[in-house]
Amino acid sequence: MHNLPFDALSRRQFIAMSTAMTASAAGVSQGQVSANDRMGVAFIGVGGRGGANLRALQSTKQIDVVGLCDVDTRFLNAEAERFPSAATFQDFRKLYEEIGDQLDAVVVSTPEHIHAYAAMPALQLGKHVYCEKPLAYNIDETRRLTEAAAAAGVVTQMGTQIHAGKNFRQVTQLIQSGAIGAVTEAHVWVGRAWGLQSKQDAKRNKDRVFVENRPAQAMQPPAYLDWDLWVGPAPWRPFNEVYFPGPKWYRWWDFANGTMSDLGSHWNDFPFSALELDAPKTVQAFGPPPHPEIAPASMTAVYEYGPRKNRPAVKVNWYQGSHKPECWKAKEIPQWSSGMLFVGTRGSLLADYRKHVLLPEADFADFQMPDLDQPIPTSHHHEWVAACRGEGTTGSPFSYAGPLTEANHLGNIAYRVGKKITWDPVKMECVGCPEADPMIRREPRAGWSLG
Repeated sequence: MHNLPFDALSRRQFIAMSTAMTASAAGVSQGQVSANDRMGVAFIGVGGRGGANLRALQSTKQIDVVGLCDVDTRFLNAEAERFPSAATFQDFRKLYEEIGDQLDAVVVSTPEHIHAYAAMPALQLGKHVYCEKPLAYNIDETRRLTEAAAAAGVVTQMGTQIHAGKNFRQVTQLIQSGAIGAVTEAHVWVGRAWGLQSKQDAKRNKDRVFVENRPAQAMQPPAYLDWDLWVGPAPWRPFNEVYFPGPKWYRWWDFANGTMSDLGSHWNDFPFSALELDAPKTVQAFGPPPHPEIAPASMTAVYEYGPRKNRPAVKVNWYQGSHKPECWKAKEIPQWSSGMLFVGTRGSLLADYRKHVLLPEADFADFQMPDLDQPIPTSHHHEWVAACRGEGTTGSPFSYAGPLTEANHLGNIAYRVGKKITWDPVKMECVGCPEADPMIRREPRAGWSLG
């Protein structure tokens, strides 16, 4: 198996994803909504990001809110007042039991460790799914969601909103059209520094909480929160205010994967799409000594990808927090706090969420930006609703978002095991590195199952 060409391994790994894209392109979604009907949608998680998703989808004027679910009754009750005809639940498992057959689609906006468990029943019922990023807590859950979406043939979208934006599409088109030549190197950096760091650094970086170890003290959960349901499939631990509310949980390995999987879903989305990446061959990471429970505020991960189609092998470098590319530190490029740099044989492209520039600027003074070769949707949410109604496809379906999420998880795994890893995407294992296995998959807490 290891003697197969790398792109052959990738084809075998992603056969289910290709099936999903083919079905979507042909307009044969199993649960496709009639263009004349409104979609009945349930929202799992309605506070914070969930509330924002609810309002964004409301703006399409093509949905009916038929179900609301949240472990926090403050948010649940507030939305229940706005949508009095919607059924309300604290446990999404009961939502599926009681109104699953009434739904056209589900939106999942829970903490990271719940994503797969809240989305999987919808896929098994043949319902369309919009799920927040990262797609799932670990590689095993991510792969299972991706395969389930392919089997269901429904419309899916991961919540990487910038993917639907004009700047994102322009950057992708410029790279793929060869504006800067063949790209063999890319750098992605984000200024956010949340996670394990000194108290002084946490204050300077405006982190949401400072913590260095799991607290020994248990606290009484607030009356409005069902803590047992919040912990869900993760290993049990008593409530403490260092975990809740979000995004405090974001730094704890039991519940999430820090900045790498969170902002990596957005920023690594650019090179993943533009360079048509799949599974990395190797990953190596650098940073402070790994903590057994808390993700780092700052780290670097280096990915090596093999040739794809007519594209050469490429090295993608990720930096978070205080870590930055050498060219940034040497002030050879503009000092954007977060950004990405594609290095090609004929120049470079520097971009962030909203803008981009070709470098050296003097060499591209007469460059004419080509017209976009695809329409820009009103929004990421509108694009999903339109696709559910048989009008086009989504930009970040699970067939694409799954491999992106897996790659981000591999950056954390390389950091936590402290050595360069070689990834086998078919066997789903780090070759010769059994200590990585618990980070690739885990058994859920009793009472929880992905089915």
